[in-house]
Amino acid sequence: MALFILIAPLVGGIIKKIKAFTQKRKGAPVYQVYLDIIKLFTKDTVVSNQASWVFTATPYIVFASAAAACAFVPVLPGIAMKPLPGDIFMVIYILLLGKFFMAISGLDTGSTFGGMGSSREMMISAIFEPSLIVAVITLGFSAKSTSLGDIMLHSARLGPAIVQPSYMLLLVSLVLILIAESSRIPLDDPSTHLELTMVHEAMILEYSGRYLALMELASLIKQLIFITIIANVFIPAGILVYAGSGFAVLMVSLLAYVAKVAAISVAVACIEASTVKLRFFSIPNLAALSFIASFVGFLQYFTGGGN
Repeated sequence: MALFILIAPLVGGIIKKIKAFTQKRKGAPVYQVYLDIIKLFTKDTVVSNQASWVFTATPYIVFASAAAACAFVPVLPGIAMKPLPGDIFMVIYILLLGKFFMAISGLDTGSTFGGMGSSREMMISAIFEPSLIVAVITLGFSAKSTSLGDIMLHSARLGPAIVQPSYMLLLVSLVLILIAESSRIPLDDPSTHLELTMVHEAMILEYSGRYLALMELASLIKQLIFITIIANVFIPAGILVYAGSGFAVLMVSLLAYVAKVAAISVAVACIEASTVKLRFFSIPNLAALSFIASFVGFLQYFTGGGN
């Protein structure tokens, strides 16, 4: 959990830096996100007179849900705690708990933009959820377990055999889900200042100070959770399959994890820099593509004799 909280802002900084590089700008240093979060923690909070306890409690609930979810995502599966059956579903629905409170907090103040952002976020979440569930079920069938640790260890044991149509289709689906859950282009623009185009930012528009810092940090942690799942399931290089390895092997495995996370962050930044924000009514097309990829991967696993 501490590792996720520590490096989650760094991932956000890498994405911003790569975007600036592709746009031929110098950009802020990669550690700027840390400075921004620290600065927000030192600022006062401003709360609307119309807000209830939901508004003030939501940042803590959202951060707690993200922190609790990352506790079930093994960075080094070979030395992780004893896997829990079904913990991949726990991760998904613990994160959805935070999203639910974020949506109702957007409605709580009576802000027009907050309500608009909440309705949009719930729609995006609803249309991407089927593809996420199908992808998770397929991975569970492949590993014969719904434990994230077992799924990652199964991928490591497959080795090069993981490059098969079913897994590649699931990878496409989960990358699109990562973009949707992280509120990134082409679905949303986290850096926009145009209220009418906001989705995620509209829900937290009324927040300031430490409340905003907790919301931003929770969003970065959730982004890192999805990146970690993709890194350890689809790029299993460097995963410790068996516990009891020496310190040097442990360090190599940890460095491999950091390298994979950095590579996926660069890929996300390149996707974001090379595409434009979609019209809101075009988002279902991307969700349909994600579902088709996951469902065809599901069918191919059973018809193609998947591992």
